[in-house]
Amino acid sequence: MNNISHLVKTEDLNHHSTLFAGKAAEWFVEATYIEANLAYKNPENLVCLKIHGLKFTNPVKNGSIINIKTSLAYTGKTSIMVYGKIYNALRPEEVMVEGFVTFISVDSDGNKQPHNITFTPKTEEEIEIYQKAVELRNTELKVKSL
Repeated sequence: MNNISHLVKTEDLNHHSTLFAGKAAEWFVEATYIEANLAYKNPENLVCLKIHGLKFTNPVKNGSIINIKTSLAYTGKTSIMVYGKIYNALRPEEVMVEGFVTFISVDSDGNKQPHNITFTPKTEEEIEIYQKAVELRNTELKVKSL
């Protein structure tokens, strides 16, 4: 698990004076990429495939200090799915954004390649995140096969 903090500044805001979704997504992908690379250790071979269901549940106001907590959620043969949540650093129970990002291991030509990472959830929290990731993955596979 990894934790990254940000101070929300005026230049990060939208026309409602809350955190711009694009800025939140940028920080979110960056934090989940770091988590994936801590496991993989080959940044030149890892690319972002998909952001899954990035859900904004609470507004983030100017001057807020936020934390982005990330953890591995699921690993396939070539894919690494990472869970992330953005929450208020002063009130950790106040989750503002959460979702998953899938990265793919690729060779120098951009073709998928095995990453040789095995993730086994151990804690209750990891098991819960893993189950959400598997459910999300299965739902997406069903939709893809239609």
